[in-house]
Amino acid sequence: MSINFKKSYKFAIKSSFYISLFATGLVGILLYLFYEINYSFIGLFGLTTLSFSFFVLQYRVEKFIYKRVKKIYDDVSLLDSTTLRSQPITTDMATLTREVQKFATDKKIEIETLKIREEYRREFLGNVSHELKTPLFTVQGYLSTLLDGAMKDKTLLKKYLQRAEKGVERLIYIVKDLDMITKLETGDLNLEVSEFNIIEVVQNVFDLLEMKADEKNILLMFDRKHPKPVLVRGDYEKIEQVLINLIMNSIKYGKQNGSTEVSVEDLVNNKVIVRVTDNGEGIQKHHIPRLFERFFRVDKSGARSEGGSGLGLSIVKHIIEAHDERIYVDSKYGYGSEFSFTLEKAS
Repeated sequence: MSINFKKSYKFAIKSSFYISLFATGLVGILLYLFYEINYSFIGLFGLTTLSFSFFVLQYRVEKFIYKRVKKIYDDVSLLDSTTLRSQPITTDMATLTREVQKFATDKKIEIETLKIREEYRREFLGNVSHELKTPLFTVQGYLSTLLDGAMKDKTLLKKYLQRAEKGVERLIYIVKDLDMITKLETGDLNLEVSEFNIIEVVQNVFDLLEMKADEKNILLMFDRKHPKPVLVRGDYEKIEQVLINLIMNSIKYGKQNGSTEVSVEDLVNNKVIVRVTDNGEGIQKHHIPRLFERFFRVDKSGARSEGGSGLGLSIVKHIIEAHDERIYVDSKYGYGSEFSFTLEKAS
């Protein structure tokens, strides 16, 4: 750390003025009483005393303050404040006060952030534990029943093995989603950008999820006919995953005999926006800010019975942000929801 002396000399000037005034007056009185008064000598003496007093006071006071201020910096440095340690030590009290206040504010924000992260970590670990525990216990239960003698019954053997297989499939699904979201967050998952027809991708997803939609008699449709391709730039497989997750959610939380509508519209700045709209149960307003958190579920009980890893929307958000695009949510509880995201148009 370097020393940065303050530029305010008010204290030293006033003090040296008082000292020189007293000393000059005293010398003047002594000369008057014992010698002949020499005004040039008295003036020179006064200026010399003023200058000497000023420099001595300024230097000594600043060194005195510096030692104590340095101790404050050293004490703060024990808290690993790289911001303060990188600054030159100043003896200006106003500057020091501002720096310490800024340090205290930064530390307060840092502590609050750590508390939020710790709370998030506990919740995340609890959710992971719960998501993995359910299928693990299911598989363990069926296998234990078979080992206890049920496998002698061929009907039970086949049924329990099929159910155990579903539990394993759910475990694989969760682990794959966790792996994908980890790679997306760390930037290890590279995008393979190409030009493709977004209308064709949506239609492929409709075909893939048609049977799932039929179970609840939900109609999958476009808002209008698209006679021409709408070409966009992005990672084909990742955007397809985004649409699968969004449309699957609309089916999962959609109402019986409802509908899911997809629209593709032009925007300014060479962008298109893809909207996935349903007339399902909708989302309460206070839940919307947390929708894209890992394992967050609006309906804690019913959602798990529908399957899924609880990571779908989080994966959607990371994929869209990896494309440097935005995702939006608009929902009215009891009336339905709309998820939309932007993509770059192909030139």
